[in-house]
Amino acid sequence: MLVLLGALIVLLSTIGGFMLAGGNPMVLLHVSEFVVIFGVGAGVLFIASPGHVLKHIVHKSKEAVTGRTAGKAEYFELLKLLYELFMNGRRNGLIALEEHVMDPQASAIFQKYPTLLKHPERLQFLCNGLKPVIDGKIKPDQLEDLMAAELAAKDIEANHPVHILQLVGDSLPGIGIVAAVLGIINTMAAIADGPEVVGKRVAAALTGTLLGIFAAYGFVNPLANRIVFNNASDQLCLKCIMQAVAGFAKGLAPLTAVEIARRSLDSSVQPGADELEAAVKGLGTGK
Repeated sequence: MLVLLGALIVLLSTIGGFMLAGGNPMVLLHVSEFVVIFGVGAGVLFIASPGHVLKHIVHKSKEAVTGRTAGKAEYFELLKLLYELFMNGRRNGLIALEEHVMDPQASAIFQKYPTLLKHPERLQFLCNGLKPVIDGKIKPDQLEDLMAAELAAKDIEANHPVHILQLVGDSLPGIGIVAAVLGIINTMAAIADGPEVVGKRVAAALTGTLLGIFAAYGFVNPLANRIVFNNASDQLCLKCIMQAVAGFAKGLAPLTAVEIARRSLDSSVQPGADELEAAVKGLGTGK
């Protein structure tokens, strides 16, 4: 909701300041300028983006506007889930984790923590990390490199929409100039119609420049930056999973593996050590 609030502040501040200076906001409404700027901007978007990236842009933009990044409660739940899985594997053998990893939706352990089940990417990353441990197909000290490679690939993919939106944002001021030049050409063709007509057409042309800069720096570039922060939050969650699974695979005690993951978190979402230790007591023991 902060994105919508920010957009509203940008819009009201710009129009409000213009009106306080004696301007009439209706003179800013020139359909031809909107058609040129947003039409060319959309064309740049389509030219620069493969089909799957366009879908990703829509998804990431919607997520930025309406979504919410993982908070302390979500990480607390994730760490408890990891601890319970590790305790189950430690007490009953790694093979006991197979039923949970192969079908997490039906797992009694995973069902206790519905937050993760609502995020397929995080769930898949966790299960993919545990499968080689269960199968014994990889050495424990190699698992972290494997998961880090997957994490790096996901990071590159997640930032494709950011690069495209930044390209569009950087292009919009130039597109605004194109719209303004078209308006000036149109004005020169009507110069014989008198100063009143010429003045209106010059004003329309200048609106094109304004609109391009306004859309770029007021909306598109800030949206791209918000997506960067959201991506960082998603990466932090996956990194937390990687640290815990890699530590467990190396033979660390469940609580130690989870503690390493906890310490990898930002302070804004990091549960307290004593708080976490008290919460996980009895988990995975059948108590």
